[in-house]
Amino acid sequence: MAEPSKVIHIRNVGHEIAESDLLQLLQPFGLVSKIVMLRAKNQALLQMEDIHASVAALQYYSSVQPSVRGRNVYMQFSSHQELTTDQSSHGRNSDQESEPNRILLVTIHHMIYPITVEVLHQVFKAYGFVEKIVTFQKSAGFQALIQYHSRQEAVEAFGSLHGRNIYDGCCQLDIQYSNLSELQVHYNNDRSRDFTNPSLPTEQRNRTPQQGYPDPAGLYAFQQPGASYAQMGRAAMIAAAFSGTLPHGVTGTNERCTLIVSNLNTDKIDEDKLFNLFSLYGNIVRIKILRNKPDHALVEMADGLQAELAVHYLKGAILFGKKLEVNYSKYPNITPAPDAHDYLNSSLNRFNSNVVKNYRHCCAPTKMIHISALPQEITEEAILNHVSDHGSVINTKLFEVNGKRQALVMFESEEEATEALVSKHASTLEGNTIRISFSQMQSI
Repeated sequence: MAEPSKVIHIRNVGHEIAESDLLQLLQPFGLVSKIVMLRAKNQALLQMEDIHASVAALQYYSSVQPSVRGRNVYMQFSSHQELTTDQSSHGRNSDQESEPNRILLVTIHHMIYPITVEVLHQVFKAYGFVEKIVTFQKSAGFQALIQYHSRQEAVEAFGSLHGRNIYDGCCQLDIQYSNLSELQVHYNNDRSRDFTNPSLPTEQRNRTPQQGYPDPAGLYAFQQPGASYAQMGRAAMIAAAFSGTLPHGVTGTNERCTLIVSNLNTDKIDEDKLFNLFSLYGNIVRIKILRNKPDHALVEMADGLQAELAVHYLKGAILFGKKLEVNYSKYPNITPAPDAHDYLNSSLNRFNSNVVKNYRHCCAPTKMIHISALPQEITEEAILNHVSDHGSVINTKLFEVNGKRQALVMFESEEEATEALVSKHASTLEGNTIRISFSQMQSI
């Protein structure tokens, strides 16, 4: 197998497959910085922003067959560690243009319906505070410059929206980073807007309203009818993480955030162990073990989707010899109290960053755990000593990604792997606070 690389080599790329189709496969794992389409060979090279993203993508697709437009494609690490500007077929990949910036240059392809500042704002505000938008017509087509408050917000929008359609089947977003430092806006109208200065003149002209065009509430084919634009951002994130379709049985519409967990092993469970397990599916606000029913606990999650994912994946899971019951609580939240453990501001909450990637990695407990944030000089023996008291270890693999040590440990059963995860996530190993999650890989 080739050495890990930021560059992923994709084979069996038919002529019907566009760059945006390949971006859909890989963007949930991180930013795609360069693309080379080798049409004559039915192949493509895609460079991820860092090696973590490419390793995560190939780990995921080692157990899930990637398919584009009904055609199976095959991925491996490229022998190239970097794609040069000359190799790249993307105009945005010159050194200057590929540098992330808080201002995005957006080109709309297949623009069947008119796009206004308002429509763009509804799409892009889901990823942060949009300060300014300027639209204009160029030889490349209809374009817009969109300025965020921070560079990170722009990077998140780029990663989630590039290659997507605003309306079903049309108005495709082609996004690049602009090299401008500040947008100048003189009028607030349907062609430009400064959201930080609402007092600008409108330069109103006599215009008749456009008739027969879809309501912007219909943005994205995966949007639930009647959902608000705040929910639209979450829908975009869900679509990026779950390839446009939620896991079977998950609706994405649940609004209840607090769960009741029962049939706990009272001799071995505590709030931190529950946190380690439930934080795989979302950020935790509070956890409270019920003193009058010590085999019951309340778990409050940050939002309804995360609570629904936890119910979906953990109902019936075995923890410390007990089959968990996970249901929605009648209580909307857990009241702060001395016996309620507060995790709201915990740095161990996993969904404070890499949100799309964390959603993508949501799964039921597996036999394999992935351990990261390991000490640089760690050995397989030290890792085994740390986790093997929780079950029979079948296989281990210690590897390095972008200079950082990581490991895979396969147990004989899901129950053993679950016990290791809840007991040893966020524990200290040779001075490092390690992180553990389930891996969807079937073998090492």
